[in-house]
Amino acid sequence: MNDTSQDVAQAGTGEAAEQQGARDLLLETASQIMREGDQVDISLSELSLRSGLNSALVKYYFGNKAGMLKALLDRDMVTIIKSVDALLAKDDMSPVAKLRRHIGKCIDTYYAYPYLNRLLMRLVRDSDEAEARRIADKYLTPLGVAYDRLIKAGVETGVFRPVDPQLFYFTVTGAADRFFSARLVLRHCYGQDTLTEELRDRYREHTVDFIMAGILAHGE
Repeated sequence: MNDTSQDVAQAGTGEAAEQQGARDLLLETASQIMREGDQVDISLSELSLRSGLNSALVKYYFGNKAGMLKALLDRDMVTIIKSVDALLAKDDMSPVAKLRRHIGKCIDTYYAYPYLNRLLMRLVRDSDEAEARRIADKYLTPLGVAYDRLIKAGVETGVFRPVDPQLFYFTVTGAADRFFSARLVLRHCYGQDTLTEELRDRYREHTVDFIMAGILAHGE
């Protein structure tokens, strides 16, 4: 490759990196706005002000604001999906250890992205049928399948009692989502307006123990 070709390639690589950086910055700024405001919507003007980028870039990278919210969901939900896939692939962990770790990971993810389940439900509700099906197939169905496999493995080894995996999904998701989207309750009922890491850790331990107590077979 001659010097001119190298210069062109380097320029192209630099431009691609710059574009990726701007795209990532828009997503992270949108995430911060929703975390701080305890909301699942954003103002493009606030997004522009906070990110230092022209709001026209939302159209350039995502098509529109809805497209950006879908990209944000894709970015954030992958944490849970990768986590449960990795657990299913482990042969050296018991069903109890796998499920405890997964529930704890859900708590950590919802602490980082407290808007996650509300954003998921909003996009499923507001999208056309094809997009709603894509979201469900990519994020909801894999979790349902994973819970079915985890629970069956525990039942077969005698450590879990039979429970409905569909209802178990709602239990875990509801427990993770409700607490971290309830800052108003914390403020007005308990005089606390900050979701601290200490509170997250306490809630993780409480929730894991509470849910596991409901699925463990007698005597486990």
